[in-house]
Amino acid sequence: MATENHDRTPRVVVRGGADNFKQEIIASKHHLVADEPVSAGGGDAGPDPYDYLLASLGVCTSMTVGLYARRKQFPLENIAVSLWHSRIHARDCEECETKDGMVDRIDVELELTGPLTSEQHAKLMEIAGKCPVHRTLTSEINIRLRAGEKSLAS
Repeated sequence: MATENHDRTPRVVVRGGADNFKQEIIASKHHLVADEPVSAGGGDAGPDPYDYLLASLGVCTSMTVGLYARRKQFPLENIAVSLWHSRIHARDCEECETKDGMVDRIDVELELTGPLTSEQHAKLMEIAGKCPVHRTLTSEINIRLRAGEKSLAS
């Protein structure tokens, strides 16, 4: 069964000028800013796009682990998710299907504190890899790009 979104109200709107990298992000009632670091020609007014990607995965991982621990009444006290993005040679990645060129790698380090048993800790580590954003990033993604109505009128 398809779960395609036919609602024309966007979840996120990003706006920026063509003269710099700074972008305004509106997500529901939340206002955020993205930019590139000065070293990449930006003004460093906010996180860069990959920082937001990593933050999305980290937040989802933490929320998923926390929800599972609450439901199972595990004695989990705190969750810390640290993430890094890099590009590596495909030949250096044993678990990757791609063997030529470069692949993106995201390293995720999960720190769980509280009086967990080794079984509870192992289960939470397993659950961490099942958060919805993790599943999205590791599945086939179909991105449909089209011109907006206002750009057609220009």
